[in-house]
Amino acid sequence: MIQPTFTSSRILLPVRPWFIAVSLFVALLANLLPTAWWPGVPDWVALVLCFWSVREPRRVGMGWAFVLGLAMDVADGAALGQHCFAYVLLAYGTAALSRRILWFPLAQQALQVLPLLLGAQLLQLAMRLAAGADFPGWSYLIGPLIAALLWIPGTFLLLLPQYQPVERDENRPL
Repeated sequence: MIQPTFTSSRILLPVRPWFIAVSLFVALLANLLPTAWWPGVPDWVALVLCFWSVREPRRVGMGWAFVLGLAMDVADGAALGQHCFAYVLLAYGTAALSRRILWFPLAQQALQVLPLLLGAQLLQLAMRLAAGADFPGWSYLIGPLIAALLWIPGTFLLLLPQYQPVERDENRPL
């Protein structure tokens, strides 16, 4: 039987908790850059939070989402709870669907994650509009599409420290 080239039979090492924290902090810093307001720039915290909620639902969940959402609300000067609520629902949805999402290959995982990211963005938009802000334009909704496209390289980048070196031992097939 010939296996497709996009699947890997390598066994991953357990993820280190400090790497999860560092990746979420780097995503938070990326959201604080001035380029975060440009059209088409994804919500990095939502993307990385979604990734870790899918891969490690017992380690990264609604608590991390609440803390990161609160930090984003304070940093953006947004209505308090806008990012919190969206990130908590995103973490809940991805954790609930994590086994289903991981069943698919990476390209189809991106399609499974797209509605979750789009829903979080639409929820933030609805809360902003309810608070009296102006409609930012339809380009505001391009970010989740770009984030879904970044799911594949992001997965390789975030799983890179977990790959075991390829050392063949004739006595141990695994």
